[in-house]
Amino acid sequence: MKKIGILNSEITSVLGRLGHTDCIVIADCGLPIPDSVKRIDLALMPGLPSFMDTLGAVLADMEVEKAVIAVEMTTHNAALHPKMLKQLGNITIQEVSHEQLKALTHQAKAVIRTGEATPYANIILQAGVIFK
Repeated sequence: MKKIGILNSEITSVLGRLGHTDCIVIADCGLPIPDSVKRIDLALMPGLPSFMDTLGAVLADMEVEKAVIAVEMTTHNAALHPKMLKQLGNITIQEVSHEQLKALTHQAKAVIRTGEATPYANIILQAGVIFK
């Protein structure tokens, strides 16, 4: 049995296969997920697991060089936005329209669907490298 880090075998498998610039998505429970992209559905009920808990777990296991969020999060989810920025630390953040973010999900290796039930709680994480 795995002792530390993410216990979910599907997430662990996806993270282990990522290369530089590959992307994954952490999504709220309402984001449409393309049929062509792997869906890892963690949603149990509204709010569980939360976007922030899932983001924290993934950031602990994944080298991230860039994040993409919807610009609408700033105004339509003002409670979550600053918490997310703090969690991301020095990671470069690109803001795009929500429609552009949805289009970008087609290129993701996987979408991790959370139980988050607040608007625009979605993020694309681009893999970096562990060496410089």
